[in-house]
Amino acid sequence: MLVHICCSVDSHFFIEKLQQEYPDEKLIGFFYDPNIHPYSEYQLRLLDVERSCQKLGIELIKGEYDFENWMDAVRGLEKEPEKGSRCEVCFDRRFEISAHKAIELGESTMTTTLLVSPKKSQEQLIRSGEVFEETHGVKFIPFDYRKNNGTADQGRVSREQQLYRQDYCGCLYGLSMQRDQQHRLMDEMFSPISKQILPASIEERLELYSHRNELEESGTPYRILKERFLNYRLMRASVKMGSEIIPSYPLFYSTINRTTTEGKIDFEINGQFFLNREEVRFITLDTFNALTSSAYKNTQELMFNAPSIETEMALRTQLSGNPFNTSAIIVVDTIPIEKISLLLETKTYEDTRENLFVWN
Repeated sequence: MLVHICCSVDSHFFIEKLQQEYPDEKLIGFFYDPNIHPYSEYQLRLLDVERSCQKLGIELIKGEYDFENWMDAVRGLEKEPEKGSRCEVCFDRRFEISAHKAIELGESTMTTTLLVSPKKSQEQLIRSGEVFEETHGVKFIPFDYRKNNGTADQGRVSREQQLYRQDYCGCLYGLSMQRDQQHRLMDEMFSPISKQILPASIEERLELYSHRNELEESGTPYRILKERFLNYRLMRASVKMGSEIIPSYPLFYSTINRTTTEGKIDFEINGQFFLNREEVRFITLDTFNALTSSAYKNTQELMFNAPSIETEMALRTQLSGNPFNTSAIIVVDTIPIEKISLLLETKTYEDTRENLFVWN
């Protein structure tokens, strides 16, 4: 039987149930989910599915990430709600490709782990399954593992297995509508030019779960726990002296009361140059290099290849003497001596992130 897999949270429980009820059935997993966006999220879900299938002892085949074809398929349905017409088209697309894969492998039956997801309509899934069964001759079996307290059991299994539990279905449109309803910043779509791994970003989770796999391979005990913290995203920033834009780099947690401000350097203390308003301070790249043991040639290089957030936070604490400081600290090649205009648009918000706790 070919089992279309959407994510490890759904698939691990679903496949466990199949193995218990059909111990003699050979199961082949097929991860085909071009709807998942951004690509880093796709990589993260695939990583966890690979681990899950390895634990369950089943073969996994990875489908193509043909995101552009998926976008074409749902064009015009961008505003459809969850469980609406866009989801049906999405199911049809994924089932179509899955049916072809089943035929290619000589499998006569297939199913999908989407059936166990509480975010999905089983009626929609069954309709899509029946359509491709008629057109392709591959029998679709709609197992219902939600009943008899299945959803609660699924949650228990995902916690016990420490699976990656995503908080949105997967597609760009579902994500944007969900974040709008939650009045939350859609920070999953941030990809800084600095190449930094931002706190609570998909990229941070991808690193964490990759490290989790390494710990398991080495037999090192660990636990994934969540923590609350104050997150930050830089939206836009620039420094101008007259009409000239000066290359500049705001340290993490740099904020001002408004989006823009103007002023002149008022005084200097220990290599920090203070603007005469908005608690803004500047440091030179030479100071930055000296305090972080770096060797950046110019601020532009820093902008496109920044150090870790941890390095920046250590520098901020060293400069301000206060780990809770959120004043703007801006790195420049040389300190501007004329009046400057500062644009600094940021978002600071309460958030949660996952951490790995390791013990011997």
